[in-house]
Amino acid sequence: MEEWLDSIKRSRGTKAKIRNIMSAVCTHAIRYGWMKANPIRTVRQSAKRERIPVPLTAEELQVLFAELGQRERTLVLLDLSVGMRRGEVLALQWQEVDFQKKTLNIRKSIWQQHLGPVKTEESEKVMPLDEEMIGDLERWRRETQYAQDSDWIFASLRMDGRQPLWPEALMKNHIVPAAERAGITKHLNWHVFRHTFSTLLAANGEDMKTVQSLLRHANPAITMGIYTHAVSSKKREAQSRVVEMVLPPRRKAPIVMAAGGTA
Repeated sequence: MEEWLDSIKRSRGTKAKIRNIMSAVCTHAIRYGWMKANPIRTVRQSAKRERIPVPLTAEELQVLFAELGQRERTLVLLDLSVGMRRGEVLALQWQEVDFQKKTLNIRKSIWQQHLGPVKTEESEKVMPLDEEMIGDLERWRRETQYAQDSDWIFASLRMDGRQPLWPEALMKNHIVPAAERAGITKHLNWHVFRHTFSTLLAANGEDMKTVQSLLRHANPAITMGIYTHAVSSKKREAQSRVVEMVLPPRRKAPIVMAAGGTA
């Protein structure tokens, strides 16, 4: 079982969920007398992230947006400002945007071009859209040839609009090159934008309940971890500014010369 989990190309978190589901199935089988023991209990699978996402700063986002085309700019801004997962943003159709009420209905997600439900019940929500976000969506709708209500917002031109774009190709061929042109050296993936949204919300002093609602976290403990980290960083910066104000400037240490004297 451990060898099989190690062989599949999925994140550690996904592998841990697969392991837990299989363990639950075995436990159910024991309950009804179909098995005598649960062999999955001895299977080890870490859920720890391989790489902790590093959020972008507001300044980095500004230079990134300046390098993106209208399609990618709209997609990244939507992903960022609503805190959407990549499968959710690519599963959007125009009919799910209410331009009058300035809202977005998140109802489904897509993975490997297979449409399905969103991650949790909490994820299925009507979300508010900022005025700038509405403007970007309107501009992209005027530009794209797939602008009917039933069309994908980010439809694949190569597939004649029958399916959405592939997230990996978008990131590799458009967003990462734009980031490189902008001088951004941080590792980029789709989760970085969602993580950036959560970090900026907390750093701006938004209360934890608002952060949880906007991120659509089913488990408040997840929000608490992000919120605590961001707020602690903000507090540390504020503390450092006060310390710099009250203490005299540090004197440079004298440079010791080779002969034993000082400069």
